[in-house]
Amino acid sequence: MEEYETVILVKQEVFVFQIPPRATNRGYRAADWKLHSPDWTDECELELFAKAPIDKYPGIAIESVMDSSRYFVLRIEDDNGRAAFIGIGFADRGDSFDLNVSLQEHFKWLQTSEEIEKGTKCI
Repeated sequence: MEEYETVILVKQEVFVFQIPPRATNRGYRAADWKLHSPDWTDECELELFAKAPIDKYPGIAIESVMDSSRYFVLRIEDDNGRAAFIGIGFADRGDSFDLNVSLQEHFKWLQTSEEIEKGTKCI
């Protein structure tokens, strides 16, 4: 099967933060970040220096923070396999909702496609 790329979401404004290590096993808290001064606000493409391969949602590659619906933690990695965690966030709660729905729909589509390939789903 030939591989292709699909864009599932485009947002005009995304805030990116360097984040401190997780303080507890419970999860990350956006309140621990410098929310008033994101580390990157200009246009950027994470693919230029790192990737965030997401194989399931929710999962280790992307997770919500405990204290806000507008912020997430991404696990990024470079071509050498080195990984780091960064925070991303949106000014508008609707944008974070769109990200959630886009990821859920993507993995729902993948599951449906796999079921169709295996012939376990009636059409």
